[in-house]
Amino acid sequence: MQQTTLNFVITIGRQFGSGGRELGRLVAEKLGIEFYDKELLLEAAKNAGVSVDFFERNDEKFPRFLSGMFSFTMGYSPYNTYAGSSSISADTLYRVQSDLIHSLAEKHSCVIVGRSADYVLRDFPRCVNIFVHAPMEDRIERIMRRGDCADAAHARDLAEKTNKLRASYYNFYTDKEWGDAASYHLTVDSGAMPMESIANLVCNYVRSRFPELSEPAE
Repeated sequence: MQQTTLNFVITIGRQFGSGGRELGRLVAEKLGIEFYDKELLLEAAKNAGVSVDFFERNDEKFPRFLSGMFSFTMGYSPYNTYAGSSSISADTLYRVQSDLIHSLAEKHSCVIVGRSADYVLRDFPRCVNIFVHAPMEDRIERIMRRGDCADAAHARDLAEKTNKLRASYYNFYTDKEWGDAASYHLTVDSGAMPMESIANLVCNYVRSRFPELSEPAE
């Protein structure tokens, strides 16, 4: 008989500049669980034996070419099947990341930002899916504050371009729509409250979903 895992996973989709990564880190800290964002890229690159630069260039981006794409999609394969492949594609990257996301969920409770993790873990029984958005003005301010752009015009352009890439990536690899409230358990406007308050709201929701987390540790 297969044992039911008590691990839980929080996935966070986010508009660029909405603070989804910041929220993820806060929630992970408050719940005492692991946090994964760019770490997924480094771990996947290590397991696949391919260049980190390739992963960075293709991370959360719609495939730039489709030739041979579906040759890698028939079932889950061991990581070493990707190692050294001269024909590695964006679809292979997605498969490697998906395999890694599954393995992380089985290993321990965690927060995973982006990478369509909500869809990858659609059959995982203890998953909370969140989408973070914010008004453009708030996103521009955050983008500039963290040093991604020096002026508002460039920040707006970067936000619009990155969100289009993320939406295309998500919509291509899933049967859902990026940012559609029906695709998530919670959608939050990070411009409506301080991030600390939003993190507390998310943690309260998670504890309500999984009551054993509210039991005193003593």
